[in-house]
Amino acid sequence: MNIAEFKPGVYRHYKGNYYLALGLAREDETNETVVVYTRLYPREGLPMSTRKLSVWNETVRVEPDGALMARFDYVGHETPNI
Repeated sequence: MNIAEFKPGVYRHYKGNYYLALGLAREDETNETVVVYTRLYPREGLPMSTRKLSVWNETVRVEPDGALMARFDYVGHETPNI
């Protein structure tokens, strides 16, 4: 996925948690594109984060069978019942 293909909305992380991707931004020091997102589950600390778009789009190998899957999978615009 490149910048033009990115869709704001709800994404499911391969470990099961849900996140709301608000949009894309430019990292000032490196000029890299980052995803600005917030978690949709309770946890202490700052709720919003950024992650490089290149990392957001990675596939990861999931144990125990070693299957490949997207790090973040687009769910849609509606918050899931979590």
